Amino acid sequence: MIPAMPAPLPAPTFDAGAAYPEVNDLRKALDAADWPAVRALVADRDPDGRTLLVGVAGDQVGIEAFLQRAYDDNPEDPHAGTLLGAYLIRAGWRIRSAYRAQYVSREQFAKFHEHLRRSEQVLIDVTARHPDDATAWTQRITNNRGLQLGQAEARRRYDRLAQHHPHHAPAQSSLLQQFCPKWSGDWDRAFGFARECAQAAPDGAPNAVLIAEAHLERWLEFDTDRERDAYLRSTAVVDEIMQAGQRSVLHPAFVDRPGWVWIRSAFALMFSLTEQWTAAASQFTALGNRGTDYPWDYVDGAAGFTKYRAKAYAKGGQS
Repeated sequence: MIPAMPAPLPAPTFDAGAAYPEVNDLRKALDAADWPAVRALVADRDPDGRTLLVGVAGDQVGIEAFLQRAYDDNPEDPHAGTLLGAYLIRAGWRIRSAYRAQYVSREQFAKFHEHLRRSEQVLIDVTARHPDDATAWTQRITNNRGLQLGQAEARRRYDRLAQHHPHHAPAQSSLLQQFCPKWSGDWDRAFGFARECAQAAPDGAPNAVLIAEAHLERWLEFDTDRERDAYLRSTAVVDEIMQAGQRSVLHPAFVDRPGWVWIRSAFALMFSLTEQWTAAASQFTALGNRGTDYPWDYVDGAAGFTKYRAKAYAKGGQS
């Protein structure tokens, strides 16, 4: 008797609505231009949940006029200001594109900076009135990068946030990008910050993902495949990524809170790149077919997810 072929694995989706039902509720409210519903959905969240939803709203095109009206009607409402600020940042980045600076036109840069300056004006007011607003500060850390305000100012913004929310992973991840050489930082500062965040967070918290992200960014900066392969085979790198996983996604206390798909995706990719296949398979099992643009866009998006998932299950076992 010929054995049955295993069922094909589902194609990956990077749609946040596949993991977080509240995302679909928010999109419906935005499509309907229902400000009370939008505000209630965003307000009724912890900082991680609010940052996630504000990011989703920022990625939805065609809602600037709606958000501007909501802000104009009540400029003291932190949710209106943060949503508008986040939208302007993402609209600006869409104009700029994800290409390195030498491939971006002067006109693109001008429009990009115009959006970020408008966003900054709104978000300065939000954080002045609500200095404990983690989501608004997170947007300002991203803005700092785009406006090229420098390493010290980026750290100052993060420190203001950390006074109230010392383990806000989205803000930490954004600052880590600022500390990388591609944004005028250096590897000592990037890895120092990643280790600082990982060590300070409680066991089972997501923050050790910054270790995985720092190694991913370092790997990408090598010029040759030979250098990249040697880096991933380094015992120090392999061990540190595993230790970061054991403090976070592999720890019994880890809980799938808002942002968990990004966290598990980063570890799934880095466990795969370092050929720690059993650990990689555990993350792909938890993810199912869900992923995030970052970090998978670094390795060919959905095709990269599919490739590494197949390898993890073949070499590490499907758990």
